[in-house]
Amino acid sequence: MLPEAAELKVVPTLDGRVREPMSDWTSLCYAVVDVESNGQQPPDLVEMAVVPIVGGVIGEPKSWLVKPERPIKYFATRIHGLTNDDVADAPAFADIEDEVRRRIDDSVLVAHKAHVDVGVLQRHLDEWKCPEVFDTLKLAKRLLPNQMSYQLGASVTSFSLADGLPDALLPHRATYDVLVTARLFVRLASRDDGTPRSPQELHDQKPRGDSNEVPSLF
Repeated sequence: MLPEAAELKVVPTLDGRVREPMSDWTSLCYAVVDVESNGQQPPDLVEMAVVPIVGGVIGEPKSWLVKPERPIKYFATRIHGLTNDDVADAPAFADIEDEVRRRIDDSVLVAHKAHVDVGVLQRHLDEWKCPEVFDTLKLAKRLLPNQMSYQLGASVTSFSLADGLPDALLPHRATYDVLVTARLFVRLASRDDGTPRSPQELHDQKPRGDSNEVPSLF
């Protein structure tokens, strides 16, 4: 996942142990994801958006409407505004699966309440191996203590995360949510003095020797 330019030196400690190098979080590539569901259990996809963060810079989002196998429930429409008519002519997930895989493979995933998004992806992507996941909800609770609320909408208001977004983008739609989540992650990835955190600081886990397991935060 590390670009060639971001290769890091392994520095031994004074007692001879090897300390895991502390890299800048921007040395990794991220795919921020958001899914909107039909309200069924388990939920089917009706909209999805992905935006990359490469070199610490948020890229252009890509979104898809998806026709679910089961109809959208009324209470789900009340949240995101999407109706069965809106997705009547949308492709099935199988028709966009290859592009979705290309946009999330080989990247660290980022999502708010990540277990929801990851669960939907796991049900739709056969034999998909989930990479490391950063959950901005859990990160915010740990790194921004004493907030009144950690819901995405509250964070948008507290940190002006929607400033400059097109007026046509609305909360609870995938493109809006994925962009404000990306902005929240970038804010969380910086300390109060503006210096970048390392990936180790973000996942708040000590290295586990030579283990190849990838920690997931959801």
